[in-house]
Parts: sequence; C-alpha cells; structure tokens
Amino acid sequence: MTSYQHIEVKRAAGALGAQISGVDLSKPLAQAVFDEIYAAWLEHHVVFFREQKIDPNQHLAFGKRFGDIHIHPFNKGLDEHPQVLEILKTADMKVNNGARWHSDQMYTAKPAKATMLVAREMPPYGGDTQFSNLHLSYEALSPAMQQMLAGLKGVNNGDSKKYYKFSREERAKMGTGTMPQKEKPEEVQTISVHPMVRTHPETGRKALYFGSHTERFDNMTEAESDTLLQFLTAHATRPEFVYRHHWEEGMLTIWDNRCLQHFAINDYQGYRRCMHKITICGDEPF
Repeated sequence: MTSYQHIEVKRAAGALGAQISGVDLSKPLAQAVFDEIYAAWLEHHVVFFREQKIDPNQHLAFGKRFGDIHIHPFNKGLDEHPQVLEILKTADMKVNNGARWHSDQMYTAKPAKATMLVAREMPPYGGDTQFSNLHLSYEALSPAMQQMLAGLKGVNNGDSKKYYKFSREERAKMGTGTMPQKEKPEEVQTISVHPMVRTHPETGRKALYFGSHTERFDNMTEAESDTLLQFLTAHATRPEFVYRHHWEEGMLTIWDNRCLQHFAINDYQGYRRCMHKITICGDEPF
C-alpha cells in the first residue's frame, strides 16, 4: 500500500476503489498533490472525491492533468463545453445510458485511458455504477485459459446492432436513444481489433480486455465467439471482482478504462439523474 503525505486515501472495497479526501478540486493542485492522486488512481483503479463544487471548466482542467481530452465520435457534448458530455435520464425515460458491461471507447484505435464523471443531480435512491477489476479476473483464470486468450483478439464495434438491434442514429430517431447524437459523427475509426489480454502500459500488469462492444473474436464468427464471450462476462463480473459505487451530488469519480469494465444500474424509475462526463485520451492496447 502506498504511503501518502498530502492526501487521505480510504479503500472502498476489496476488489478496487478508494475515496480520496483532503483535496479541493476547484483550486489548482500542486504537482506533489496530483502525483499522489495519480498514484492512488493507479493502485485502486477507481478513485472518488466527495463534496466537490466544480464547474465544467474546472472539471476539464483537472481532467487535463491526466492527459488530453478524448472526443466522443458519436455523442454530442454541451453547447458551451463540447468536450463535456451530459448523461441525463429524465423522470419519464425508461432506458439509461451504459447499462451493459463495457469499457469506454474500446472500439477506437486508441481507446480512452480514463473516464471522469461529476454527479450533478442524483435520484433519492439507486443509480449506482458497478466496476469490475479485469486484472483480478484474468489472474483467476487457469494457465491454459490464459494461454488460449493470449492468442485471441476481439473485434469491437462502436455502433454495433448485436445487442440493441438498431444503430445509434436509428435509436435517436426512434426516441429510444440515451444520449444526444452529433449530426455528423467524427470521422474516426469506430471498429477496432484489440488483444483480449491487455498489458497495462504504466504498471505492466495483465488484464482481460473486452466488453459489450466486443462482437466476436478476430477471424471467427459471432456464433463461434459467443459461448466464450458469455463465459468471460460471467467470470469477470463475479462478486469478488466487483465494486458497487454509490454516487452523491458533487462527487467526482475517475476510473481506469485499461483494466476495468463498468455497468450503470437502472433502478430509479421516475427520477432524474444527471452526470457530466469527460474521457482522457489513451494509447493502442498491447
């Protein structure tokens, strides 16, 4: 466990997650303070800060300490801050955003390194997010399974119809989409092939790397791929690998997409939930 001089870190669960306190993110951070925050993030994979009063500019400023801001190819940002996405579920909406196990932007050539959310408006109950530690789930596999997966790559599609049956544009026109879509999507690669076992570029630790964007294995059909993908999903989301994160208004949370999946729980019908989201540019998985 890392020793900290400038911040307080309290572990949230056995699998992953920690609360950081003693920091006001509305103010510029000294490099020594940020270095400790970054170290805690690498160690715990998800870290959160309670009772933060920050506006979108301050949100972006903190995000840029982690790297360049990643632009979503499909989802439309705020008018005044296009790099910030608003994830809003109104009281009359039945479907929420992110209700499948996934890792953000893994369908791009260089998937998002990190995701940073600020809770703006929360329901009186529910609306939690589950996180799965893909380091632990990989390490729990048998050596034979690890060896087999080392030779496989996943085909990841950002506009797949495998689960939703309709494209993002079609769902937006039908009124069943969960996010405002750009009139003209970014001209970037949104179908990408990545290794099923990924090496973390900063820690060197191996992790499974797949999610609901993964349609099939490279050079295999969906039918041939489905059984193993279903097993891996069930395995990776076993309770001992999962942390359930409870949000509060004013909470800022950042997680590492390179070794985690997450799932937004839709259990607050009739209430509003509003989050502001930015993602940080990453690199090509290896």
